Amino acid sequence: MPTPSHLKNPLCFDFRAARRVPETHAWPGLDDHPVVDGGGGGGEDAVPVVDVGAGDAAARAAEQWGAFLLVGHGVPAALLSRVEERVARVFSLPASEKMRAVRGPGEPCGYGSPPISSFFSKLMWSEGYTFSPSSLRSELRRLWPKSGDDYLLFCDVMEEFHKEMRRLADELLRLFLRALGLTGEEVAGVEAERRIGERMTATVHLNWYPRCPEPRRALGLIAHTDSGFFTFVLQSLVPGLQLFRRGPDRWVAVPAVAGAFVVNVGDLFHILTNGRFHSVYHRAVVNRDRDRVSLGYFLGPPPDAEVAPLPEAVPAGRSPAYRAVTWPEYMAVRKKAFATGGSALKMVSTDAAAAADEHDDVAAAADVHA
Repeated sequence: MPTPSHLKNPLCFDFRAARRVPETHAWPGLDDHPVVDGGGGGGEDAVPVVDVGAGDAAARAAEQWGAFLLVGHGVPAALLSRVEERVARVFSLPASEKMRAVRGPGEPCGYGSPPISSFFSKLMWSEGYTFSPSSLRSELRRLWPKSGDDYLLFCDVMEEFHKEMRRLADELLRLFLRALGLTGEEVAGVEAERRIGERMTATVHLNWYPRCPEPRRALGLIAHTDSGFFTFVLQSLVPGLQLFRRGPDRWVAVPAVAGAFVVNVGDLFHILTNGRFHSVYHRAVVNRDRDRVSLGYFLGPPPDAEVAPLPEAVPAGRSPAYRAVTWPEYMAVRKKAFATGGSALKMVSTDAAAAADEHDDVAAAADVHA
């Protein structure tokens, strides 16, 4: 595994002008595991497609895969098209304009390489922009200091999108809680006590994966799990997202389905459900012919909230499999895990067997960047 270096964003690199992948961006071991098609056909590697009204199907997918394609969600197709158009517009800006919003060391928001890239010595074939919907208009003035049409269009579209996504996030959270066996009244009781949905925070990360002259040597995004509760991924109709599965070890290419969101379970939701809904290792690959854009809408707890397994998720007579952690505490553990090649979930586990299984998953997925 490449060693952490906390490199500065390599914003001087011109992806468009590249005729080869330089060693700074070349990752070994990308072909160590086969890639299989996750499209239709009903086989064991077909990525589950779940209608938002089918709670049981979503729960099965979260248990068996840690991810699924979500349809029937009610977010207007026209809005999703406008979102994708605005995302592409951000990354088409001249480098000098994007540099105005560069994310500094320790800053959570702004333009640059994927935040996870700071833990690795190899660089990724992508650019990103991270912002919080709660500070959207002030954050984006860094990119468009004089406001203007692009600024107003972007903010208007993203505010509309955020409203829709919070509705959808609340709906999915209730669906997952019911899947744990809670009645509607019990779900309301958990929410009244824990205020999980009410206090969920949202972060948006935009991604641009330029076409690449040597796609088998480069990675758009390194294999990882998301740290929060769950993530909605809106991707263009250019495939590139892959999920890691065991038995045998392989990467499953997620099909690009018009109008669908990819839902990834994150580590803190893994903890909240005592491992029943498990987080999933995933990565983004690039291709020779077409650019790809995506948007990740990340949901998680507020910084001061302790996340621990819900009593309803812990089998009778058993102890919780994970200790309570706040999101900042977990991110510190995750940083240590990246540095050592270990598993952050294992480090907060109280269950030796579960920790061993999780360590095996990390070791297998880590082979792709060893």
